[in-house]
Amino acid sequence: MSILNHWLGYLGEIPRLVLYLAAILSFVGFNAAYLVWLERKGAGRFQRRLGPTEAGYAGLLQPIADAVKLISKQLIVPPGTDATLFRLAPMMMLAPALMCFATIPFSASLSPRDLNVGLLMVFAFGSINVMAIMLGGWASRNKYAIISAARVVSQNVAYEIPMLLVVITLLMVTGTMNLREIVDQQAGWFWHWNVFNVVANPLMPITFVIYFICMLAETNRAPFDMAEAESELVAGAFTEYSGMGFGVFFMGEYANIVVGCCLATVLFLGGWHSPFGIWSGLAWFLLKMYSLCFVVIWIRWTFPRTQFYGLLNLSWKILIPVSLFTLVLTSVVLKLSRLF
Repeated sequence: MSILNHWLGYLGEIPRLVLYLAAILSFVGFNAAYLVWLERKGAGRFQRRLGPTEAGYAGLLQPIADAVKLISKQLIVPPGTDATLFRLAPMMMLAPALMCFATIPFSASLSPRDLNVGLLMVFAFGSINVMAIMLGGWASRNKYAIISAARVVSQNVAYEIPMLLVVITLLMVTGTMNLREIVDQQAGWFWHWNVFNVVANPLMPITFVIYFICMLAETNRAPFDMAEAESELVAGAFTEYSGMGFGVFFMGEYANIVVGCCLATVLFLGGWHSPFGIWSGLAWFLLKMYSLCFVVIWIRWTFPRTQFYGLLNLSWKILIPVSLFTLVLTSVVLKLSRLF
């Protein structure tokens, strides 16, 4: 009887999982489409242009037109490539981002899965995207794609270290990997947010800046867009991709941007909590998350791509020492607070 009840409970869970999967896919698809529109309109405004204007009001139908164009094009597998890896790489770029959304709490009542190790799950799946770019470049058997993929691996290894040090610092402050609990600890007015928690770490605002810089590097956004580097390497690791193979790579990129901004909102900006201590909810989470997405776009069209070794030096010579210092400082402050 207990086994029967177990299976009935399991079957009852399937519709809920299917519903969440459909919601996550819709959310990722909407963001991939209209963050591109926002980026093109933002780029136009930053450069004193208009951006998309022809397809629908203010170009709002342009993402749909682009999607139809990509779907209608053939995914060509060049001769001499590893066809299996060539087709698998775009999926490996998008699928981990979808898995990350399964544990992110958007509000007190909207979270697909409340996991005690939700933060660990996000970073475990988030690290796969660099493997996808590497496989895409390697399977293409194109020298430009391989060079770009190798640079992406070097960049991601360099910037994962300070990002993880920042996260460890935050774990010492919060004492949990449960994303919902991290948000609940920041309830109340905005000075309760972790970004302003200078009692536990006097350099917490700098810690947030380090996280944001590393997030830009991990998602291959300018000035860290070494995966493309179209001014140097044709189209970088994606040179041989066409149609939706090319489109899925960029869907994965924008999905990872949204994941990174969601995680920044959860870890540093109070999640769904209002900065005024009242009227908390999903709207506040989305406002904070999309504000960070706009900053990501703003940075891309403000700062030029720099030389590759300069980007590596920024991580190894500046971000890693500073993040290590903040980690040690936090541990000392927490230890002293327990003693006194």
